Amino acid sequence: MKRTAEIHRVTKETDIFLSIDLDGTGLSSVDTGIGFFDHMLANFAKHGFFDLELKIRGDLQVDTHHTIEDGGIVLGQGILQALGDKAGIRRYGSQILPMDESLILCSLDLCGRPYLGYDLSLNRERVGDFETEMAREFFYAVSYSGMMNLHLRQLAGENCHHILEGAFKAFGRALDEACALDPRIQGVLSTKGSL
Repeated sequence: MKRTAEIHRVTKETDIFLSIDLDGTGLSSVDTGIGFFDHMLANFAKHGFFDLELKIRGDLQVDTHHTIEDGGIVLGQGILQALGDKAGIRRYGSQILPMDESLILCSLDLCGRPYLGYDLSLNRERVGDFETEMAREFFYAVSYSGMMNLHLRQLAGENCHHILEGAFKAFGRALDEACALDPRIQGVLSTKGSL
């Protein structure tokens, strides 16, 4: 069974097309109009082994908020749709990832109950054309639309580029682990019988 999703979402603020394959090889084509955001999403796909196509036309003449937040909403929806009934998945994923002087922890649970725990110390207003305060908004949107419990913690780090890149890579690797199919799991990994 293919674990893929395609979503086209149009609002007055953004026009977004997303295609994702959870069982890909890390190929990506990302164009959001925000160079650093493109770079982060390409890293997410590469290190999570997801094939990702994401095209966003947003109201960047206003600011980056709608483009980044709505991108997170659609990515979360795509992940949730591609997972289907979640039968056979490991459900949990964790990664502690070094990126030069930074060290980032990402841990998540594809439990159907959204929550974001976020502790990244970003002391610059921007990295390239990416407003650093939008990182939290992106991960919040992904966690809530993807119905996942997501924790990101900075264990070390000073350079904002390294911290953010570490977070996106760690998220990709942790999500890959959580999405992985395990033949020992019959149905879903829950004593309740559903996720």
